[in-house]
Amino acid sequence: MSFRISVGGAAADAVRRAVPALVADLVASGITAQDPALWGAAAEDEASKRLGWTEAVAISRPLVAEIEALRVELESAGVDHIVLGGMGGSSLAPEVITRTARVDLTVLDSTEPGQVRAALADRLATTALVISSKSGSTVETDSQRRAYEQAFRDAGIDPVSRIVIVTDPGSPLDESARAAGYRVFNADPNVGGRYSALTAFGLVPSGLAGVDISEILDEAETIELSLAIDTAENSGLVLGAAIAATAPLRDKLGIVADGTHIVGFPDWAEQLIAESTGKEGTGLLPVVLETTAPELGADLPDLQIVRLVDDAGDEIFRDDDSGDILVSGTLGAQLLVWEYATAVAGRLLGINPFDQPDVESAKIAARGLLDARPAPQPAAFVADGIEVRGTPEVIGASSDLESAIEVLLEELPANGYLSIQAYVDRVAHPELAQLRDLLAARAGRPVTFGWGPRFLHSTGQFHKGGPAVGAFLQITQAPGADLAIPERPFSFGELIAAQASGDASVLAEHGRPVLTLTLTDPAANIPALVDAVG
Repeated sequence: MSFRISVGGAAADAVRRAVPALVADLVASGITAQDPALWGAAAEDEASKRLGWTEAVAISRPLVAEIEALRVELESAGVDHIVLGGMGGSSLAPEVITRTARVDLTVLDSTEPGQVRAALADRLATTALVISSKSGSTVETDSQRRAYEQAFRDAGIDPVSRIVIVTDPGSPLDESARAAGYRVFNADPNVGGRYSALTAFGLVPSGLAGVDISEILDEAETIELSLAIDTAENSGLVLGAAIAATAPLRDKLGIVADGTHIVGFPDWAEQLIAESTGKEGTGLLPVVLETTAPELGADLPDLQIVRLVDDAGDEIFRDDDSGDILVSGTLGAQLLVWEYATAVAGRLLGINPFDQPDVESAKIAARGLLDARPAPQPAAFVADGIEVRGTPEVIGASSDLESAIEVLLEELPANGYLSIQAYVDRVAHPELAQLRDLLAARAGRPVTFGWGPRFLHSTGQFHKGGPAVGAFLQITQAPGADLAIPERPFSFGELIAAQASGDASVLAEHGRPVLTLTLTDPAANIPALVDAVG
């Protein structure tokens, strides 16, 4: 089968309790029919223009031939390397699609100057760039486009021959790109970014990189009909109930993908679920785990494990002692089922799963800092070359790096989580990700890890709008060498610094404890930081 799910323990109880009502209320067929009233009157306006993903397979079919033809055209011109400039929903789906297909795609979802510079230097002569932005005004992708246009011109390459645009029809980027002569693919405007995996945003970069995108659509099509039928076996209803109807609610979802052929799926699911549900003081926080989280010790009452496996079995309900949710299936089917399940979860939680009211706050704060250019806040102290700043409740009780980390962990409530946010070159310093397991073992609580600024377009919504139980460890990097953004009054280094500072200020305004560590020499500072954490 293209998708299977098996549940036990509290998840099984949730399914037995919630699914009959979902079936009686015709929720599955209502989602497919794009009924905006399913999430209440307050959500109806937004939902009325955000349900196009339910027919994405049919709408996207005509794109396949166009994408394949462009791939042949680019290959004939000597292009053998695709770079994707995109954030959040514009980058996470292509990343999991290409990684699963084992196809090379460089995802540039950062404004860190070293990471941008490295991407520009990598095979530029044989590179084509896909710029993806639903709104057409995303500052990160606009900056990346400008940098590549300049680099292509400096290399004697016409940017029009190497840059492809994916955006909504009528967006500022759509209009300017067409006027400049760029190749433009329009996506369905009735699909929100995080639900766009099976639209042009997921398919154009993946197809140009060499993925058989018609196969992804075929996989999704095999599950389409069953997701529209109001039955107790409907996978979208079962998964939605399993993750959002436990009593009491297990609102931390530990997503484990060590038993499946799909690569990187938890990162995509993290954005879909966190940004869709984290609002009005509630929500589900996905926690990407490498294994079944042994570092967390004893079972946590608010943690639900979801395991992606190669075969979840034939029966929905299991008799074993495990309370894990097991899911298996093809990538295309998984993408569509999880979108349905997230919409179902929104109904069960009583929130609108299609808006993101708190995402804009960090953007506004960053823009204000870029306009005002205030002097950097002085560090409270410097330890091992690491500049230490933070909110008063963290810094006021700290005297060195070790004590600052300890105080931050002490701010975690019994049902809390720690969020590590690394505004650092992730290509040059992937070793920073080891902090997640180290801090989870030390805190005994779920710990998330996000690379900045890309997480601002995903879990950033949950951090402000979800339950106020998070503590935040920001890690920033002083740029060794900055990089100008053509025709902009700020540089990449200034942009990422403003994004980090802006998000920290918004978190502080929401009463969240924040510790900011700035690496002045990452090669020397990271080992010292790992020692302090361990």
